Amino acid sequence: MIEPLLIPVDSYLIPSLPTVWFGVVLFTVAMYVALDGFDFGIGMLYALREDDHERETMLAAFGPVWDANEVWLVAFGTTLLAAFPVVYSRLLSDHYLVAIGIVLALLFRGLGPELREQREDAQWQRACSGLFVVGSLLSPLFIGMLVGSWVFAAGTLSLPSILTGVGLIALSVTNGAAFLAAKTSGELRAAMRSYGIGATLAYLGGVVVLLAVVVATDAGGAAETILSIPGVAVVGLSVAVALGGIAAARTENDRLWFASTLALSGLLVALVALLLYPTVYPPGGLTIDDAVVSPLALNLTTVLGLPVLLVVLWYFKFLYGVFSGPIEPEGDGYGG
Repeated sequence: MIEPLLIPVDSYLIPSLPTVWFGVVLFTVAMYVALDGFDFGIGMLYALREDDHERETMLAAFGPVWDANEVWLVAFGTTLLAAFPVVYSRLLSDHYLVAIGIVLALLFRGLGPELREQREDAQWQRACSGLFVVGSLLSPLFIGMLVGSWVFAAGTLSLPSILTGVGLIALSVTNGAAFLAAKTSGELRAAMRSYGIGATLAYLGGVVVLLAVVVATDAGGAAETILSIPGVAVVGLSVAVALGGIAAARTENDRLWFASTLALSGLLVALVALLLYPTVYPPGGLTIDDAVVSPLALNLTTVLGLPVLLVVLWYFKFLYGVFSGPIEPEGDGYGG
């Protein structure tokens, strides 16, 4: 006789399950920063190219994966609500203006290219292109400001929060340039390498300034963590990966360069994890154990939700495998 699956009511499946879900939430953040990050970067780089053919090529490069990448923002909200609902409510209620700004920026970013194709009028197309670029710029800025305010327990318009937003803009441009360099050819590819190297240097400079400000002001009590061995190791590894990415760009190894930009996104979120743990919402002083849901709820979420997350990961592996080739010279689609 098959024994029924029993879900513990008053204890977690494993004692460290709340910490595991803290990691799951930040994993979804890392995936969003890495994947939708290069979408934002392409949107900002779009403003630097005036040739219509190049612009169409840039849109075609990420068109098949654009909508899918936004799934990770939904995944972040879903996992945060499922495991730490009090943090979800506090994060949105304490930062509702910037949260609305994020939604509007994402809306502009999404509608711009769609509306542009509806009319042939040059002024209309310029306005729609402007919406696309502005939305692509403001989205990482507002997201970074939200994360900076969350991590450093500072105001949304505080210097650490604004610097976090500016740093996320530079990282997004780096990601977008590397992605386009791996997908395009000729003059456009060369331009992307130039833009990407500059953005990488700007990102490193921004990180240095941000960390200096945080250490000097001890924003959110983060100075000790930044100066600790794990903090210094993550920052040092980020610098090494960024410099390695620049070297890969200069030697025209674009796939390796793009991989390094994804690693930079992961390292940024790893630093966020270090700064947060064992708290999950510093502005309210909430630790993981304070904010996590009951054992039964988290156990059910684990049994029912984690398999769905694995399916999503498999789907992304399949999707990026299908569209792994370069853009055809005509800019109409992917090659083999």
